[in-house]
Amino acid sequence: MVPSGQVAEKQACEEPRQDHELKSWRCLVFYLCFFGFMAQLRPGESFITPYLLEHSNFTREQVTNEIIPMLPYSHLAVLVPVFLLTDYLRYKPVLVLQCLSFVCVWLLLLFGTSVAHMQLMEVFYSVTMAARIAYSSYIFSLVHPSRYQRMASYSRAAVLLGVFISSVMGQMLLTLGRISTYMLNCISLGFILFSLGLSLFLKRPKRSLFFNRSIHVRGALPCELDQMHPGPGRPEPGKLERVLGTCRDSFLVRMLSELVENARQPQLRLWCLWWVFNSTGYYLITYYVHVLWKNIDNNLNYNGAVDAASTLLSAITSFSAGFVNIRWALWSKLVIASVIAIQAGLVFCMLQTQNIWVCYVTFVLFRGAYQFLVPVATFQIASSLSKELCALVFGINTFLATALKTSITLVVSDKRGLGLQVSKQFSIYFVYFLMMSVTCFAWAGLDGLRHCRRGRHQPLAQAQELRSPLENSVQAISLPDGDLRGPQPSAPPQLLSEDGMEDSRGDLRVEAKA
Repeated sequence: MVPSGQVAEKQACEEPRQDHELKSWRCLVFYLCFFGFMAQLRPGESFITPYLLEHSNFTREQVTNEIIPMLPYSHLAVLVPVFLLTDYLRYKPVLVLQCLSFVCVWLLLLFGTSVAHMQLMEVFYSVTMAARIAYSSYIFSLVHPSRYQRMASYSRAAVLLGVFISSVMGQMLLTLGRISTYMLNCISLGFILFSLGLSLFLKRPKRSLFFNRSIHVRGALPCELDQMHPGPGRPEPGKLERVLGTCRDSFLVRMLSELVENARQPQLRLWCLWWVFNSTGYYLITYYVHVLWKNIDNNLNYNGAVDAASTLLSAITSFSAGFVNIRWALWSKLVIASVIAIQAGLVFCMLQTQNIWVCYVTFVLFRGAYQFLVPVATFQIASSLSKELCALVFGINTFLATALKTSITLVVSDKRGLGLQVSKQFSIYFVYFLMMSVTCFAWAGLDGLRHCRRGRHQPLAQAQELRSPLENSVQAISLPDGDLRGPQPSAPPQLLSEDGMEDSRGDLRVEAKA
């Protein structure tokens, strides 16, 4: 028994400590969300294509076939290095780099005069796109896992609110304030410089997912322990053997091996394929849709209003996806095929219509349809993976999507390829979505036939359905002693998901926004 006086003294010491931790956590959440909000305030971003075509006097062919194609090329080149540097440098330096790259983007927009300047601007913008991964992973490195869900909701709400306010502000300043797109870009540069100042005061985490991990001897692998204390009958390994053993037993190699094992799950493969192919088509549409609007109507300029409406609809559809309760192992292919078919129809409508308002509405619906499946795919991918493995899978998906997007751009858009006009490009993108939809419908039909042959009431094999984190934890608890290698808890829904916070690109670039 502890004397009551000591208990009272211990409680008196713990209460101020808990109050201090709670206050510190609230301050941290507020600062991170404020930084995420301010970093999205770029009111000129939705009007970059009109700025290039009207103020900077670039031709539509130059914008379509020379300037925009540089974005996916450079994005593919910087994606992996920035991904590794984000973890190695522990997030904060990469967030500062992102703000500095945005400063370079807008300085080149304001003072650049040649196609080469605008291509360099796209290179810097690709760095900002790759660096967005730093914020989505940084917010989870500073708080306890029990606060992941709340942190994700707060940060996502702050980013979406920033995107919405930025788009509305840009549209109101242009339409009601009658200011020029040049002044909009000057205002955007001012907000970017302010967010750069905020990034300098961010707290730097002590550890990260892959490189900065604390290693304890008791957690060392058997081979490492053997090297420290070789047995009497075992000769000490040579230098080459030690190097090979270290590589073989490294954290990244073990994760890749575990990923190969997890890739056998049909649902995981399905949603990864959807992520790669659908996000490719989605971003190709957002890259060139503002050029298409200029072809339809060269006078109206409501890009900011459309971005604001599409952001709001994307937030609603993403939120509503969390309440869809169906048996995804059975119906996922049919749902994916239906949503892709809707996207194909909307792309066809954008291609055929000559009414700019119809084109505006179809783009808003197109973004909403894509964002409906993003949280579903995020959960289906993350539900049976550890946090580190989940981050790796999202990184691989993003890299493959960027590689595919770059290949299509090189063939279809680049002047060194076919160099097609934007209307013909949209025809190819319509065929792209149509082929994906037909493939998914055929795949779903084959699965339906197999299910009917097994019997309508026979349950689907457990191996085909990803379990939720709660089911995984229950299974891990029920395992017998000595076998505690059950599925790991899932990563936070936004962790390293390029689309968890990337959406429309507003002209060339509000890609990071939902």
